Amino acid sequence: MTNDSTHVRGELLQNLRNFGFSFIEEEILTSSYLTASYLKEKFGRASFYLIGERGLRSELEAAGHFEGDSAQVVVVGFDRQLSYWKLDNALRLLNAGAQLVGSYGGAVFMSDNGPALSAGPIIKALEFGSGKKATMIGKPSPRMFKLALALAGEKAERAVMVGDQIETDVLGARKAGVHTILVLTGVETRESIRRSGIKPELIVDDVDDIERLLR
Repeated sequence: MTNDSTHVRGELLQNLRNFGFSFIEEEILTSSYLTASYLKEKFGRASFYLIGERGLRSELEAAGHFEGDSAQVVVVGFDRQLSYWKLDNALRLLNAGAQLVGSYGGAVFMSDNGPALSAGPIIKALEFGSGKKATMIGKPSPRMFKLALALAGEKAERAVMVGDQIETDVLGARKAGVHTILVLTGVETRESIRRSGIKPELIVDDVDDIERLLR
């Protein structure tokens, strides 16, 4: 499960296979794919205005949605080409009646240069400007976790979320009733965990520690 909204599932699948994993595409849940699925469930075929990148646009269009001048929904994901014009245009559409949908709500993500601004602050800006509350799809919304449990045919109390971020992975899993393991290979540190009011059930330095614990 990933909040990545910049790639389509097929691209992530190929990356995983390059590392030696034997996943199939249906086992990969991304915020962009689930956002497109949510719109299909709610609207059938929706007209959208996008603040986001190619991966999110591709998933929306693959599900039959289309960009329109009078958009039914403003969809927001991570956008490295964000501009004032994009935000202002989105605000005008929201004030005209469009709904606001956030692909995911994380404040930061781990880039090659360390923690970097993510999609959450963009969504917060539009919520503040429009007075509307976004429908959130990816982590920490429990939607993604519940779908993963359904696909696995498993109960929440028998599942464990292994993630590297408190505000998305741990919080979302807790909302869904899933156990939590936090790995310290992402944005979190021992100090950030100490300051947080959300505590994972187990903290490990990296994923290899989990394998050792299971022996």
